[in-house]
Amino acid sequence: MDAKMVWLFIFVILYWAYCIFWGIKGAMSAKTASDYFIAGRRLSLWVFVLAATATSFSGWTFMGHPGLLYRDGFQYAYASFYAITIPFTGVMFLKRQWMLGKRFGFVTPGEMMSHYLKSDIIRLLIIVVALCFSVPYLGLQLRASGFLFNVLTDGALGVDVGMWLLSAVVFIYVASGGLRAVAYVDTLQCILLAMGIIIIGIIAFTYVGGYEKLNQAIAALAQFDEKRTPDGYSHYIAIPGVIQFVSSGPKAVGGAWTGVMVLTYMFALMGIHSSPAFSMWAFSNTDPRPFAPQQVWASSFGIGFILFFFTAFQGMGGHFLGADQAFMAAHPEHVNDVLSGSLGGKDLMESAGKQGMLVPQLIGLMGDAAPWLVGLLSVCALAAMQSTGAAYMSTAGAMLTRDLLKHFIMPQASHAQQKFFGRLGVLIIVLAALVVATTSSDALVLLGGLAVAFGFQMWPSLMAVCYFPWFTRAGINLGLTAGIIAVVCTETIGQSLGITAWGRWPWTMHSAGWGIFFNLGICILVSAATQNQADTEHKMKFHSFLREHASLSEAKKGLVPVAWIITLVWFFFGIGPGAVIGNTIFGDPNDYATWIFGMPSIWAWQILWWALGVFMMWFLAYKMEMSTVPEKEVQSLYEDIGDVREASSEV
Repeated sequence: MDAKMVWLFIFVILYWAYCIFWGIKGAMSAKTASDYFIAGRRLSLWVFVLAATATSFSGWTFMGHPGLLYRDGFQYAYASFYAITIPFTGVMFLKRQWMLGKRFGFVTPGEMMSHYLKSDIIRLLIIVVALCFSVPYLGLQLRASGFLFNVLTDGALGVDVGMWLLSAVVFIYVASGGLRAVAYVDTLQCILLAMGIIIIGIIAFTYVGGYEKLNQAIAALAQFDEKRTPDGYSHYIAIPGVIQFVSSGPKAVGGAWTGVMVLTYMFALMGIHSSPAFSMWAFSNTDPRPFAPQQVWASSFGIGFILFFFTAFQGMGGHFLGADQAFMAAHPEHVNDVLSGSLGGKDLMESAGKQGMLVPQLIGLMGDAAPWLVGLLSVCALAAMQSTGAAYMSTAGAMLTRDLLKHFIMPQASHAQQKFFGRLGVLIIVLAALVVATTSSDALVLLGGLAVAFGFQMWPSLMAVCYFPWFTRAGINLGLTAGIIAVVCTETIGQSLGITAWGRWPWTMHSAGWGIFFNLGICILVSAATQNQADTEHKMKFHSFLREHASLSEAKKGLVPVAWIITLVWFFFGIGPGAVIGNTIFGDPNDYATWIFGMPSIWAWQILWWALGVFMMWFLAYKMEMSTVPEKEVQSLYEDIGDVREASSEV
């Protein structure tokens, strides 16, 4: 066994020991159902900040994001703005959900929405969303971890064997300790995720030769590139316009990432914080104090900085390290060939994992010089992949227990019974994810495309309970159903079901965008036709409480129009149709001599709007008090923290 393998197993064993420790500790401290499902509403500030950040940015950020940046260039790098758009959803909804959970004793979003709308249908729809989010998302993460270890062990550990082995450890600590164990493990995973991306970025940046050489090589790559946008620019350093009216987004000229595609893809990723799992993260806190630092500083600033610099170094740097055989043959002066040997002289896109092999190849560069670093970075990648999956396992298991078993079958279930069935729910979800991932990786990819787009369909429901009593039960239920159907019909899985008239992502609009168009549209139309005075009076018990505790002071109400303007301008120019300006505003993409900052205009534009996005998040979270502790203390109406039925008579 070589040194690299020895260090790999040392770090994996240490990491697993940490996970199992918190699983045991969490199990010992979980006395009630709420202790197990939502950590007794007592997560500390820094645990939530780090854990929620790790849950938001999964192994996809670590492994998949650099590879797609390698393949599609800076037009795809607009996806890095999910460092801002993911927590933007949290700014909109987490504080108000926490207040409702504290006030009325909700443990799951299904309990909250069903009590608010007086409907069991919405409870079942939320379970559908949770499962459609959790199973494929978890399956993708687990299969990716198996693939990673297959590569790092030079094939000694099969993909399926590695996947099942690694999954067993995750199941043990999640099922044992519940959300508290997930949170404390996630704190370490967040640190490992960020540290790993930074180190790999530095490795790529160093081998390329620094900032000036990197941008000179990007200019040469842009000239060499045969794939051009309608304006004649390289697809690596320009987006292909505002929108293209083609039957399928992937068929767009010059790449799929038009301004509309970027915007609607960001909608999809906003679905992470609107997914049912994050409602439970909101309920698990002592107070909203951790929300603002997580949303503004840990996510928008910290992860954003990492993505716009270190991930960019990895993605674009791969072309100049021997992974791009055609470019190396044409411009050997811009290439430091350190990867083609490990790729067997093949182009990266001809390898088994295609662009997904980029990060493992960059990690492998340290195999001779620092084998211990290969082991550490491998565990960083493993931690990144497991961070999100663990949270969705735990919360989905809780929803199966509380919203199905306890509500419909065993209303008098004890705390011990709820914990038992919660663990059984985790097992069912893990097995479902593993079976799908093992038997059909193709099906997994199809389902994975639905996950975040489904999560975003929760927006109208959350808008209703947090802001708009005008939305009715029928409007929410029919809108959510229509949104789910629209997502399926405009994703790859729709084509596999025979829906081929328009293909995937028609008009370069992501399925999340099509889903919310029908979801919100039907919700508004049906709500207008189904207003009911008695239902409105019931819902106003929630909204009167929120207005009393979450409203702005008179001195700050004048800032509301300013907040709207800042937000709409940022969405339009930062990640929407206006982003097309970024192609050329800081220099001609075809002329390196005109690049004002020595980098492509599109990269400079992205960095500028990232900084402005951090300001927007600060303004909303702190200045507009959307994520701060309410001045008036929230009094709970229930006695048993683990049983929402104690509060139902007051709601």
